[in-house]
Amino acid sequence: MIGEMIKTKFVNKGKYRHPMSSVAARNKVPRIGKGRSRRAAAGSRHRVYAIRGPSGRADFKAVQTTELARAYQAGKDSGQDALFKERSEGTARSQDHFRASLSNWFGSQTSGKRPPFAHALALGYAYRDGYAAARSKRPQTYGVPVPLSGTASVVITACNEEKTIGSLLDELERLPLSEKIVVLNGCTDGSFAEVKSRKNVIMAYFPKRLGHDVGRSVGAALASGDSVLFVDGDMAVPAEELAAFLYERENGTDVVLNDISAYLPLYASQDEVTRCKLFLNQALGRPDLKSNSMTAVPHALSRKAIDIIGTEMLTVPPKAQAVAIIERLTVSAPCTTDVIGRNRLREGNYGAGNNVALLILGDHVEALNEAVRRKGSRLFWETAPRPQLAKARNRQ
Repeated sequence: MIGEMIKTKFVNKGKYRHPMSSVAARNKVPRIGKGRSRRAAAGSRHRVYAIRGPSGRADFKAVQTTELARAYQAGKDSGQDALFKERSEGTARSQDHFRASLSNWFGSQTSGKRPPFAHALALGYAYRDGYAAARSKRPQTYGVPVPLSGTASVVITACNEEKTIGSLLDELERLPLSEKIVVLNGCTDGSFAEVKSRKNVIMAYFPKRLGHDVGRSVGAALASGDSVLFVDGDMAVPAEELAAFLYERENGTDVVLNDISAYLPLYASQDEVTRCKLFLNQALGRPDLKSNSMTAVPHALSRKAIDIIGTEMLTVPPKAQAVAIIERLTVSAPCTTDVIGRNRLREGNYGAGNNVALLILGDHVEALNEAVRRKGSRLFWETAPRPQLAKARNRQ
């Protein structure tokens, strides 16, 4: 923990220095397995953080040690203040107090442009460790220290996910969420009992199966947060990775997509669904989005996006994405989490021409139709004379 690092610091000309900041120390760090944190080489007392997932890593190398020390001390001061008030007032300070104090401190330190998520997470861990040290608690007690200024909701859709829904809810408990909404539909297993046993969960139950898209639409209509995160109950994505979507949402992005580009094969080997996603984004003038889509989770929406798109439109994710782009909402894919490897294979969602693929292809046809209705048949394609096209082609 950062607390251990600060305690075992050494002073160099009056300044704090991160124990693992030297090249020699970093070279001793062994390769770290996915989702785990291991100690450095034998004889070292310092820990190395390895937060799971490309979008869930805390980048300590990019943060000056003095920044980490200040964050740790600020967290310690806040923890001591909370402890003093507990003893004088006789009322316990909850986890919400830690999250509020972290957000307030972070806001005071970043009044201008917010740092990248990995930088912010590193500061959050330092602050959390100081806060926990002051209260003699384990840092993990306070969850993932992602600083959010607004409220955040999560919508989970699930159909017969008793094996994974519990693990997913455990991960979500580690995030600063104001509400958790679970849309159970068509469940015949123990999913209902698992969700019902949890505290602070809003459950919407439908005896018949709705599908993920309709479930998300229902959940969005119930959500009240400034940011709404959408996940499926069939995969327990680590909280660190989900935190990135909420942080990027507050960076001004209205639609935060999951960038799955790194997990896709080359174009020649891609399936028809991936190619449809790519074509739609190109037709909408957003080739930078590649094959990333609201069809995939996790993704997050701003309250503004939900109001403009409409919750009913969310039943057809590509159509909702087309509307978001046409209405000039900020759409990007700054976060990455592997949902392809985690995706649960079931009857009807794999193999060429499967039912799910056909449904998604139909959704993209609807999206193109909506885009043409709003923008005209040319969409965002530009018209250029033949000589200009030939010149552009020859430059490639």
